[in-house]
Amino acid sequence: MISRPPSDKPQPASDNAGMFLTFDGIDGVGKSTQIELLTQWLQSQGRQVTTCRDPGSTELGEQVRGILLGHHDTPVAMRSEMLLYMAARAQLVEEVIRPALAADRTVLCDRFLLANVVYQGYGGGLDVEELWTVGRIATGGLQPTRTFLLDLPAEEAFARMQGQPDRMEKRGVHFMTKVRDGFLTEAQRQPQRIQVIDASDSIESIHQQVCDGLQPLL
Repeated sequence: MISRPPSDKPQPASDNAGMFLTFDGIDGVGKSTQIELLTQWLQSQGRQVTTCRDPGSTELGEQVRGILLGHHDTPVAMRSEMLLYMAARAQLVEEVIRPALAADRTVLCDRFLLANVVYQGYGGGLDVEELWTVGRIATGGLQPTRTFLLDLPAEEAFARMQGQPDRMEKRGVHFMTKVRDGFLTEAQRQPQRIQVIDASDSIESIHQQVCDGLQPLL
């Protein structure tokens, strides 16, 4: 049985804090491009922006990222994989995200807890309820105000990829299809928090949809 996810009502991370926004989706959907465009747009509106990636953006997080995504010859069990992601995220929250929010900055993060739930839960077979529970502990209950989910069929996403595949990409189209389905399932359960955007649209159209989605929060 899947537990009830965190409240889907958009909320700031804490009182008198900045805004926390995340981008997610399977690999190849264009998250990095949209984060860069939104950063520029927010700065043009006079907002201070902090960007980060999960896992990563801290010394510990980058070390863990190397193990999870780069060291293909290192055996990592699915539950161990999940916990490594959680550890990197806990450090990211304490070292980067919470201080930035406390300074009234807007935080844009490439992936967050939702990705853990989907990749290791829906894709990897771990219990989704347990993943949300462990995630709340790892993040101290922090959730994004809004997640922009860039959606694309796995076959199309794989066709966009360049370079050597990482550990996740090596699991193939079937695995990524389960991950995509997991993202869409969670989006249906948390419609006020997760905004689904068709990643097959033009870069400009996607960016405009992101900006339009932010207007009620700004």
